Amino acid sequence: MNPAADVTNEELSVHLCGPDDRAEQARLFNACFSKGIDADGLAWRYDRNPHGSAISLLSRPPGGEGICGYACSPRLAVPFGDGEQAAPIGQTGDVMTHPDWRKRGIFSGLDRACMDQARRIGWPATIGLPNRRSAHIFVDLGWERVGIIRPWTLVLRADRRARAVRRTDGRLRSAVVPLAALRARTRRRALRGRAHGLQVRPLERFPQQVADLSRVEERRHTLMVRRDAAYLDWRFLSNTAGLHRALGVSGPDGEWLGYSVVQVPREGSAVGFLVDLLAPGDAAAAAAMEGGLSLLESGGASVVQATAVEGSSWERRLVDAGFQPPRPQNHLIVIAMVHLPDHPLARAVRSTEGWYLTDGDRDDETMG
Repeated sequence: MNPAADVTNEELSVHLCGPDDRAEQARLFNACFSKGIDADGLAWRYDRNPHGSAISLLSRPPGGEGICGYACSPRLAVPFGDGEQAAPIGQTGDVMTHPDWRKRGIFSGLDRACMDQARRIGWPATIGLPNRRSAHIFVDLGWERVGIIRPWTLVLRADRRARAVRRTDGRLRSAVVPLAALRARTRRRALRGRAHGLQVRPLERFPQQVADLSRVEERRHTLMVRRDAAYLDWRFLSNTAGLHRALGVSGPDGEWLGYSVVQVPREGSAVGFLVDLLAPGDAAAAAAMEGGLSLLESGGASVVQATAVEGSSWERRLVDAGFQPPRPQNHLIVIAMVHLPDHPLARAVRSTEGWYLTDGDRDDETMG
């Protein structure tokens, strides 16, 4: 018997969650998604972020546990390179409704409550990258479509596993895997040439100098998440999944020039991910990119994937390294909800071509 049949939507209550609710939220998460998580994983995501605590909510029936959940995590965003105007913006995540309670419009109440809370605590805007199934729901709730984000793929090895991955974008892309691998090797040789003389080494912790490099890069973009040592250590090196590897780039005199972060393939997978990269100089960026690709290749990846906002500098950097585009229909929309219309971030969230947004800025612990 379905317990939802005897409860009306009007009887549900919306609860603003805190650390004591993480186990309940994890139980709902695991009932909704195949990629499981535990209470500590949610605590890492919601409570330990140096940029602030997440807004997370549950909708509960009388006397019962949460049956619909929603979260919005902060990212310290810099608009138009103006560090004095940096402020947290929200990013949506963990939209989940228990299978017994779906198709009843329960989520709309959580979205209104979450956006009201974001406005109340002073976040200028919230962004989201919803999947195709849920995108129209957000638009119906008043969110703006502001851009497109696409997955890109680089072929490291022209093997059976690479062809299987590329087949998801059609038979033609699977058939031309050898050409894609040849193109990638050519581009990687060019990266190595531009990176000549620079050193790439594993990082156990990010150095404090990373904040200075972040400020240099911020001045080139309409919106960028501030990268400092505390944030990057939390986001990648304390990540509960344990799949990220960070590499630092230094010059001949030991000066620190940038970094890249990759996600190594899961057991049995052919796919690694280029998750983040920060290196304002061209030679350092080439060294960081090639260092990450080499690490994934040595770790057994046949292909590398990364996503980028359409028209952005990150997209151009992926193309330069030999990444291949997906089918045109393979994309997600970028959405925004403005809370403080007079704040510079209200304009910045609508200028997506100027964003510097990598997979590392997204809400998920891991990709794939």
